[in-house]
Amino acid sequence: MSKKIGVVVSGRGSNLQSIIDHIAEGKLNVEIAVVVSDHKEAFALERAAKAGIPTAVVERKGCKDKAEFEDKIDAALREAGAEAVVLAGFMRILTGHFISRWEHKIINIHPALLPSFKGLDAQGQAVDYGVKVAGCTVHFVDEGTDTGPIILQKVVPVLDDDTEETLAARILKEEHKALPEAIQLWADGKLTIQGRKVYVAR
Repeated sequence: MSKKIGVVVSGRGSNLQSIIDHIAEGKLNVEIAVVVSDHKEAFALERAAKAGIPTAVVERKGCKDKAEFEDKIDAALREAGAEAVVLAGFMRILTGHFISRWEHKIINIHPALLPSFKGLDAQGQAVDYGVKVAGCTVHFVDEGTDTGPIILQKVVPVLDDDTEETLAARILKEEHKALPEAIQLWADGKLTIQGRKVYVAR
């Protein structure tokens, strides 16, 4: 039986689409139980609906505090039967209130080679710094900002004439490969976490 994941989004949902496509092509053996968005206008919700995936909207402005906001996301995921949470362009920082309930079961994709260039505008940071390679990182989420144990990384060159936009586009292509790959490793039970390190069974 396929493992069930919940995908949490904020925007256009290109990484969500990659997961949907990998499942449809038989390259990823999981079921998306629900897509949860903190914006009712997020295009990711349209992608989910087109694929016949249940959706839920939990907006921060409709909650009295962050704890209630996270409780409602948690409830939507659990009601759908999600066994892990995938953050695919979710633009909010989750607190320990939520993370502690899903320890080592929240997977995030970040458009940089962590621990370099954490937080927002990672691609712009990379261009400004003058690095020669960049990439993306899939990691488990802990209570820090982009500090959780790393599952896998993909590398791309940084060209002399790169802008934030051109580098972001090159990295995004690798994100669309890396996130489904990491999810499949989790679904196959091949990931073991010891301290900061994630060991991958082969």
